[in-house]
Amino acid sequence: MLNHQLKKGSAELLVLALIEDRPRHGYEIGKLIESRSDGALRFHVASLYPTLYRLEKRGLIVGRWIEKAGQRRRRYYRLTPAGRSLLAEHRTNWETFIFALMRVAGLRTV
Repeated sequence: MLNHQLKKGSAELLVLALIEDRPRHGYEIGKLIESRSDGALRFHVASLYPTLYRLEKRGLIVGRWIEKAGQRRRRYYRLTPAGRSLLAEHRTNWETFIFALMRVAGLRTV
């Protein structure tokens, strides 16, 4: 499991990236993070939902309750224009940071 501080710092990028193409609910976001990272990253409800609430409060995402027959009500989140702009900025910053780490620490590419 990766260091807590690394995970905390990447939470915004991960959430914004996963709702870039279509709205998703919190549980789905958490499961996608876990599956796409091959289990290296796991966000528990205690950390994921506060992140979603903070992003929504800042106007970066918008949540909407949706009810489907035979399922419980879920809140689906989508990006706002401000969220798309921040996602692009996060991607640039993280890419610069990761490549710098690779050069300095002699990390190999995958």
